[in-house]
Amino acid sequence: MALLSSSVAGEVGLRLLLSPLGSNIVVKTACCTVGVCFPVYSTFKAIESKSKEDQDQWLVYWAVYGSFSIVELFSDKLLSWFPLYYHVKLAFLIWLQLPPSYGSRQLYVRYLRPFLLKHQSRLDQIAAGTSIEISRFLSAHQREIQLMKVVLQKSFIAAYQVLQDFLRPSEESTGDARDDVRRDAIEDTRSNSD
Repeated sequence: MALLSSSVAGEVGLRLLLSPLGSNIVVKTACCTVGVCFPVYSTFKAIESKSKEDQDQWLVYWAVYGSFSIVELFSDKLLSWFPLYYHVKLAFLIWLQLPPSYGSRQLYVRYLRPFLLKHQSRLDQIAAGTSIEISRFLSAHQREIQLMKVVLQKSFIAAYQVLQDFLRPSEESTGDARDDVRRDAIEDTRSNSD
């Protein structure tokens, strides 16, 4: 019975995914899962296994995926109107990862690496300039950043309290333990801001 139900569920899922009239949300979710979620976990596994081959494969994938994301940022609004766009995108993301072709390796060797080598000195200048400007910005706005940190911490504490009150409305409202937690969090916030 379990085998039957899993094959039925698999068939329904595949039909939803591959149906041209199916909801784009299913295909968009699949794109996210295939393009980001699975590679994140695979990258983690490659790092933990310390296999240079696996690490190289996933570094190349992320370089190609990042480049694809930049191009997609500008073209997605136009291309998403084409029928089956997200289906083609899903197939492309799968192709980037699948052995033996490892499409990401092919795109990296043929296009991305030559482009980056050609423009390496200019890109290094841009990266160095950006790093300097970020450092200047952080130095100039240190007080504001600290203030935002304190405000965010207090907001999270308040949101946590509201969530706790919502989830446990039947408890008595004495809240001695909650008051202790809140007081400790506020003291931590004050000590961090000093």
